[in-house]
Amino acid sequence: MKKKVLVAMSGGVDSSVAAYLLKQQGYEVVGVTMCLGIADTEDASHTKCCGVRAIDDAKEVCRFLDVPHYVLDFSGEMKEYIINDFVSEYLNGRTPNPCVRCNEYLKFGKLFDYAKTMGFDYFATGHYARIEETAGEFYLLRGRDRKKDQTYFLYGIAREKLSSLLFPLGEYTKDGVRKVAENAQLKVAQKPQSQDICFIARGGYKEFIAGYVKEGCRVQGHGWRGPGMEPGEIVTREGKVIGTHPGIIHYTLGQREGLGVAVGRPLYVSRLDARKNQVVVGDKEDLYTNTVEIDEIHLLVDEVPENVAAQIRYAHIPASCQCMLKDSRGHVRFKEPQAAVTPGQSLVFYSGDRVCGGGIIRASYQERS
Repeated sequence: MKKKVLVAMSGGVDSSVAAYLLKQQGYEVVGVTMCLGIADTEDASHTKCCGVRAIDDAKEVCRFLDVPHYVLDFSGEMKEYIINDFVSEYLNGRTPNPCVRCNEYLKFGKLFDYAKTMGFDYFATGHYARIEETAGEFYLLRGRDRKKDQTYFLYGIAREKLSSLLFPLGEYTKDGVRKVAENAQLKVAQKPQSQDICFIARGGYKEFIAGYVKEGCRVQGHGWRGPGMEPGEIVTREGKVIGTHPGIIHYTLGQREGLGVAVGRPLYVSRLDARKNQVVVGDKEDLYTNTVEIDEIHLLVDEVPENVAAQIRYAHIPASCQCMLKDSRGHVRFKEPQAAVTPGQSLVFYSGDRVCGGGIIRASYQERS
């Protein structure tokens, strides 16, 4: 009897090839697309992974593969779990990663649970990641293509779910996936990759947040308005006021351009202080810190080795560190200082290719030896 697998399909080439490969491998495949209430852009070349056109593309691919396709409305959950948190974090001077939360709460949360409730043996996606079984235990591993590896966004998956997950693209490169799509004559073979955050239009996140708050959408912990949109001071690390800002949501750590202040040397945003509503600036060396405090820790192994490598953002090269974790909080000390460690982003631990877990960055500082 064939094993049944529910494949999350975004309408792009990756999830389409995932469905194709699983059918070729003999699984009974069913496609599903989450409707997240995302509007399409007017520019057809600027694709969204969850818009109406994406749903239509996923449906057409399933029709071509002769597999069922369903659409589930998760727009309410998208707003509650992802968008409200996104806005709230920015208003608090942090830079969130909505893709991490979407994977944890929606794709590998609500949608995975739906798959198991409906009797599917497996749940699959088009992520570039791998699952390894060793001595009866299942582990999350980086995809073979390190340029496309997406495990940074997946550390929040519940450990007990790993045995029911399939990542068909784990051994592939992006070029290899497109080649498979071309050979299979999938209409999305050359479809551009979706860009940016799915619910952010081309105007950018600042305009999105301003519009979201202006429309009266309730934001967690802020009532109808947040401190991040209020004008305030630009100060040096010593507390000297050197300018004003229109709202801290307009700034990110490490930013140099567009500060609107001149002191005769380059200045960089080194900290956003939501409590005081200040943008703190300093020299380039002020961006470097070696100690990071994290919380909301989620582990995929019994115990994280004391000496591991950690990634502080998606494009970051993992750096050696020591970690001390207790319950849901952690203290991470890097061997070499890291630049622009950003509160709100995820810090993910790796032991070789194995994902050990991760947490949310809350603060960083330079700790002397």
